[in-house]
Amino acid sequence: MVYSSTKASLLTQHGKEIVISPLLSVSNGIEIIHVTDFDTDQLGTFTREIPRFGSQLEAAREKARIGMQISGLTTGVASEGAFSNDPYTGILPWNYELVILIDDLRSIEIVGHSGGAAQSASKSISNFDEVEGFLEIANFPSHQLIVRPDDEYHPEFKKGINDIESLEAAIQWARQKSKQGKIFLENDLRAHANPTRMANILKATEDLSRKLNSLCPECKFPGFQVTDLRKGLRCLHCSMPTHLPIAEVWSCIKCNFRTELVVAEKFADPSKCPKCNP
Repeated sequence: MVYSSTKASLLTQHGKEIVISPLLSVSNGIEIIHVTDFDTDQLGTFTREIPRFGSQLEAAREKARIGMQISGLTTGVASEGAFSNDPYTGILPWNYELVILIDDLRSIEIVGHSGGAAQSASKSISNFDEVEGFLEIANFPSHQLIVRPDDEYHPEFKKGINDIESLEAAIQWARQKSKQGKIFLENDLRAHANPTRMANILKATEDLSRKLNSLCPECKFPGFQVTDLRKGLRCLHCSMPTHLPIAEVWSCIKCNFRTELVVAEKFADPSKCPKCNP
């Protein structure tokens, strides 16, 4: 393992070390140094009062750099999440996670990715009696809640709500603050408050771990990975090219060596053919 006995900083205040540290230790030999001397909420919050610093990748990179600076280490790890609609129907809530490792000794950065269905429900209510059905949809109390007066843009809120007593108190507080007689409930999207998101962070870490152990055949640097697919597998029935891949394109992040690895069978099933099954 290239990174065996390497110390790497991990800046997080939302419990991500619980899933990141053991995996990188066992699979890659990395000793994670948990850094807490910086409030990562300064780089953006899911509660919307602080816009995120740059893109998802830029925010993760900034976290890693700050952790490296505080710890004095030349290797840093960081994680950043994003929420959007699913890439298939554009309707369902979706969570994208990335975990980055920056290695200043080798002048490289390697990123693990994962995407999956998000636990990101919300509802506007008028009183506590309306909340019961929402709690099941929100997977409460395993997934924590945020309560606001009026709507999702109200600047005041209560977060980290994980039991009925706290929820009742927060709803009462929001009712007193509300000018519209409404209370807005939503899932808390911070990692330690959202097990579904934490599971996706683990998957992104697994992707990173595989890339760290994947060495370029030419320069032997880590991070040799699939960067593209060569599509066009021909249909078994009509021989027309389909959108299915013929080969994976593997690339080195350091020396730009590229090669193709055939991954498909000789022909595509006609059910996947745009001509046979339009």
